[in-house]
Amino acid sequence: MGNSEIRRLDKKIRRTTNKLNAVKRGEWWPLTSRERLDMTRAMAGGARSIHRGHSTTGAENRMDSIGSAVETRLNAELTALIGERQRLITEAARAKAAKKSSGWF
Repeated sequence: MGNSEIRRLDKKIRRTTNKLNAVKRGEWWPLTSRERLDMTRAMAGGARSIHRGHSTTGAENRMDSIGSAVETRLNAELTALIGERQRLITEAARAKAAKKSSGWF
């Protein structure tokens, strides 16, 4: 359970960190389908505003809020993964200490 689970969590942490960095750069691939749909709708609304000769402030604000919501989601996911990794490491250390203390020499 110990090392394989920790490696699996390390891999997930790396993936989530890469996703978070991509979102901060403005990339869309880490977004869920619902988030992509919302971003596309906000872009379409901005394009419509430009076509009508209006300001795109509302659309830009919507896109910014969607981006920050995605960052918040990924940060929460990353925090949970790091916490789980720490729990597994602590659990493995306790098991190792118990095994060492049970020996006769």
